[in-house]
Amino acid sequence: MTYTIKINGTARTVDVEGDTPLLWVLRDVLDLKGSKFGCGLGLCGCCTVHLDGAPIRSCVTPVAAVHAQEITTIEGVGDTPTGQKVQAAWLDLDVMQCGYCQAGQIMSATALLNQKPKPTDQDIDNAMSGNICRCATYTRIRAAIKQAAGLPTADTREV
Repeated sequence: MTYTIKINGTARTVDVEGDTPLLWVLRDVLDLKGSKFGCGLGLCGCCTVHLDGAPIRSCVTPVAAVHAQEITTIEGVGDTPTGQKVQAAWLDLDVMQCGYCQAGQIMSATALLNQKPKPTDQDIDNAMSGNICRCATYTRIRAAIKQAAGLPTADTREV
């Protein structure tokens, strides 16, 4: 079946089954490799994208459920002011270790800051609780979110 979906501001037409996970449409059909496959169950957050600004797990979202909603991926989030701040903070604080989960982390952090520009620690914990980082860079992730929000934060870089 043919679906026209809006990704990063551009309408794209794909010919896939309606139950095909959005992640596979992004990666295999549209060659947008930034969103990663982690668990395939929507539990780890590696595949997080925005659907009309809300973070969703693309590995469990069928393409037929997208309709005319706007999808933003890690490839497009840097085109937004909040995405630019988050990505800059990630680089400035050296958040990444292996980097595998970081696209999903950035997408969740950006959605949080779009909803709550000055989040509390509890807001950050709640928003990021569905994103797993095997390298355990959680302290740097929190610091980067605070830096992107213009909030005071301790320097968490290892010496």
